[in-house]
Amino acid sequence: MDPRPAQPVKRLLLVPPDTRPVTLKLPTLLAEMVGVEVGVPPEKALPHFFTPGDPTALRRWLLKMAPVSDVLVVCLETLTLGGMIPARRVSDPLEDVLARLEVLRELKALNPQLKIYAFGVVVRVAHDNDPHEEKPYYGEWGAQLRAYGVAADRLARHGEAERPALEQARAALPPEILADWLGTRQRNHALHLAALDLVREGVIGHLCLTLDDTAEYGLAALDRRALEQRTDELALWRQVDIYPGADEVPCTLIARALRPEPVRVWVIYSGLNGHNAGLIYEDRPAGELVRAHLRAAGCRLADTPLEADFVLMVNTPGHRQANRQPDFASVDTAGRHLPAFVDRLAEELASGRRVALADIAYPNGAEQRLWTLLQELPLARLAAYSAWNTAGNTLGSAVAFGKLAALVTHRAAQVQALFSQLVDDGLYQAFVRGEVRARLEQPSPYDLGGQREAAERELHALITPRLEALWRRHFAESGLTLEAGRAQLAWPRLFTGAFELKVSS
Repeated sequence: MDPRPAQPVKRLLLVPPDTRPVTLKLPTLLAEMVGVEVGVPPEKALPHFFTPGDPTALRRWLLKMAPVSDVLVVCLETLTLGGMIPARRVSDPLEDVLARLEVLRELKALNPQLKIYAFGVVVRVAHDNDPHEEKPYYGEWGAQLRAYGVAADRLARHGEAERPALEQARAALPPEILADWLGTRQRNHALHLAALDLVREGVIGHLCLTLDDTAEYGLAALDRRALEQRTDELALWRQVDIYPGADEVPCTLIARALRPEPVRVWVIYSGLNGHNAGLIYEDRPAGELVRAHLRAAGCRLADTPLEADFVLMVNTPGHRQANRQPDFASVDTAGRHLPAFVDRLAEELASGRRVALADIAYPNGAEQRLWTLLQELPLARLAAYSAWNTAGNTLGSAVAFGKLAALVTHRAAQVQALFSQLVDDGLYQAFVRGEVRARLEQPSPYDLGGQREAAERELHALITPRLEALWRRHFAESGLTLEAGRAQLAWPRLFTGAFELKVSS
């Protein structure tokens, strides 16, 4: 069976949550590797870090481009609030937000054949006290706001015995701060409810509502249950997914749009009990998270390896994720046997199968031990490699590239995406980032300030020879050429690198 859609998509419009490489360049390469042209809004219409984009300029661009395009993948927060991060910070009233959402109806009227894939992100409750990605007061009151959210959710689930804890948490917060924080959440929740109505009306073809940096208890869990209830009432589950994720959703929806039919996936974990592994930034075990991300991309678990279109290999912690490597208490335990996992990966690659590798043993970068073991394998044969940020971010992008691997027509774009992830998730996040940090003077995790220039200088010097060596080792015989430019930071913090890498034939 030919996996290509009956009516091929020629042009896809992408309105991303922000302009980091993983949210803009990576999904662009995903579409380009299967021969689809990607249209991106002008720079001034898009957000930069916590500075909002321009919804009015974005609306003009969409009205111009929609009549000559086939698919729109759109972040609702960028469309209506200036971006995923600005949506947590700006005070735009709900009536303005809903008025901006109306452009989707206009686009559908202009081009009834346009397929709209939208996603929104439930306002996160950050695990740290970041004053830049959250409201400025979150730097001082983050812990108390998190405690309030947990108490409110526990009351909703477990009843009146939890009320004293909620009242105690409320008393610890200035009333005006709590009211502002809850008001922002309520406004954004109303946006997501309105998006569900657009699904019911046939304006939005598929909607993902995701939970960013979530946990078992908290306000995000309350919002999730309310959105699930509304989706139940409207009977929309064939067109809606609600699950933990955020930055990877552009890739997820591009994969769904460009290969709409269901695809079967065989999943292999690094431990026999890997599906039960605990995760730091998600509200469910690894196996349930995998199922959610497969469903969102239009994939299903295969019953046998023979019926699978591709293999998803998932490196899970032995028991639960940890933030620091190596961790012998919960990650690198007898609950998994990494050499056997690597042996199986080698067998799958040797068989010619399409293999996507997702490393979620630790958040925010590759597991150093696994990375070392992987160097003996032909990594250029991978359909995808991912090990970035949260487990959801990693899984979503790996699944997306795995799903479209059978359709690749532009090998250079596919290799550029693969190599970029190896450089960022492996070399930078797991190794070089810590080395750069050690060479700076107690850098803030939130804003490097005057140390950004020094950080980028160290980053370029440290990573350039390593990425060149990685290319020579794994891609020298690919018949492709690598051009490596400056290594920089996407934002004024070490968390996100930006590497000028161009692969051509």
